[in-house]
Order: sequence, then structure tokens, then C-alpha cells
Amino acid sequence: MVSKKVIVVNKQGIHARPAGELAKICKNCKSETVLLVGERVINPKSVLNIMAAAMRCGTEITVQCDGENEKEELEMLVKAIESGLGE
Repeated sequence: MVSKKVIVVNKQGIHARPAGELAKICKNCKSETVLLVGERVINPKSVLNIMAAAMRCGTEITVQCDGENEKEELEMLVKAIESGLGE
């Protein structure tokens, strides 16, 4: 298992559009992927779960990947979140 902390950079936080983009990326991951937001464990393959986490600009989240291609997928997800998920 690998993990990395990342800060949400989107000015409006992760709302519907970036949540959809993140879920789309995660659905293609072969490894088990979760987001840790405070005490909460979030399944990032669900747009509703991502939005329910209410991740605002500046929120620190931990991305965890476990399984096949975990290192590559972790870096891909971290880069996507750091880039603002298309916003």
C-alpha cells in the first residue's frame, strides 16, 4: 500500500464537476483506492461520496492505493488533484 497527502487547490472545493472527473479517473484504477479526509474514509469511485466529503480549498486529503499499479495510480491521482481536476 502506498499513500500521499495532497491539498485541494480548487477555489470552490471539489464540487460536482471535479468530483465527476476524480471518480472517472478512479474507476479506471486497478488498485483499491481510498481518500482519507479527516477521520472519514471515502470511496472515490462514487461522485456522491466525494461530494459528501465537502472538500474545500485547502483541505488536506490522503490518497491511498493498494494493489496492482499502486505507485503509478497514486502519482496519477495526486497530479490530477494538484492540477485542480480540470478546473
